[in-house]
Amino acid sequence: MDGWKYGRVLCPRHNCTASARTRQRGHFAMAAHFYFYASWGLSVTLGLLCVVLVAFWNSHWRGGFAWDGTEAQFNWHPVLMISGLLVLYGLAAVLYRVPWGWSQKKRGWKLVHAGLMLGALLLAAVGLRAAFEVHRSLNIPSMYSLHSWVGMAAVVTFACQWFLALVGFLLPCSAPRLGPALKGIHMWTGKAVLLLTLAACVSGINEQLFFALNGASGVAYSSLPPEALFANTLGILTVAFGVLVFGILSKADWGRPEANSETIPILLREGSR
Repeated sequence: MDGWKYGRVLCPRHNCTASARTRQRGHFAMAAHFYFYASWGLSVTLGLLCVVLVAFWNSHWRGGFAWDGTEAQFNWHPVLMISGLLVLYGLAAVLYRVPWGWSQKKRGWKLVHAGLMLGALLLAAVGLRAAFEVHRSLNIPSMYSLHSWVGMAAVVTFACQWFLALVGFLLPCSAPRLGPALKGIHMWTGKAVLLLTLAACVSGINEQLFFALNGASGVAYSSLPPEALFANTLGILTVAFGVLVFGILSKADWGRPEANSETIPILLREGSR
């Protein structure tokens, strides 16, 4: 016999039936969705854990929070930068890849994505203001360390990316061809912002520990006191979160299926109805 039966369909040798191919694609899709949701759920958990730990670190060991030009005001800086520029930014970046949103129109998700990104940018701006005001109040130099340079590069790149996305994807005055032209740049700068932010967060945590533990406290960082152990763990978790988000963004087959109409600025489509 030159063929075999798969279900009710007779297939020639070395060929798959349409039914088999359909089932295979279904299995691949189910596996992809499972791995995505596992990765996405882990990223959400790690992100929330980073926010909780950085808030606890600055509340328990660094003297709490205030807005009075003292070191207590500076404690808002790491909390807002990790919460906004890292966690909220990272979760907003992978929003399009959540499969349960694929059946809904993309324009609504674009607005949610843009709103979350704007929230992340505003949190970062407030975090920068907290640091600069404290430096000015205590006569501490600003923008001299590698941490500050990398962090500022992340914020500036993020601000430029958000503005270009607004012009290219949202405003009704945007040319129809502008969105597709900017899409590659938008995705590349998004990953760049994530990497810059991750570097700034890790270097910032390390810099804060050097200043706090080798300065007035009299406790050496090298002795690995409880605060150092806690903050180092926070740094590892931020790296894990950033790497996981970067991996989700780099997985091409986890991307949302595109339609030609989705490249037209959404406010233009709304206004043309």
